Amino acid sequence: MADIDKNHKLNIISCGILADEVKFLIRKNRWDIDPVFLSSSLHISFSKLEKALCGTLSMKNRSRTAVVYGTCHPDIDKIVNEKGALRTDGQNCVELLLGRQIFTEYLSEGAFFLMEEWVKKWDEVMGLAFGCNNGIICEILKAEHEFFLGINTPCSGDFREEAEDLSRRIGLPLKWHTANLLHLEKSILLVLKKLENGIEK
Repeated sequence: MADIDKNHKLNIISCGILADEVKFLIRKNRWDIDPVFLSSSLHISFSKLEKALCGTLSMKNRSRTAVVYGTCHPDIDKIVNEKGALRTDGQNCVELLLGRQIFTEYLSEGAFFLMEEWVKKWDEVMGLAFGCNNGIICEILKAEHEFFLGINTPCSGDFREEAEDLSRRIGLPLKWHTANLLHLEKSILLVLKKLENGIEK
């Protein structure tokens, strides 16, 4: 399933939230690819995310590039397509991991998804987005969500203690889901195959 033509150099630009998972899949499938990972904190600013994506996509030898991102910027497909690259199909990184059906089911139940990096950088990222007012953060999250859903992958470390502490601080119950990497692998491979075959969309 995971074979690609080793005679044609392809590239990957990915959100750093999936860095360990993408590197795992590259090793597993022996893809001749040097990935570039952009900081997940760029999501806080559309302008900074666009600048980082455009800059990285404009680098030499980046035209045959799979962009492992969801719709994290309102113009992301325009940005990607103008550079001759292709993006994985998904709303966000969690959907890329879980697949659309499971992601949508959890979303409809009121989940706020937690991945390891988000938990470990919670205060930093939320501080950039909302300031250091924990009361406001609690109010917003509890108004829109019913529970936290921690996402474990085969590449995750142990972040249970930090997630449980966050659950207590915010006042949302914590559930867990273990995701394999099959859907992410399939999504990336589909884009790589299209690039290899010269398919632009």
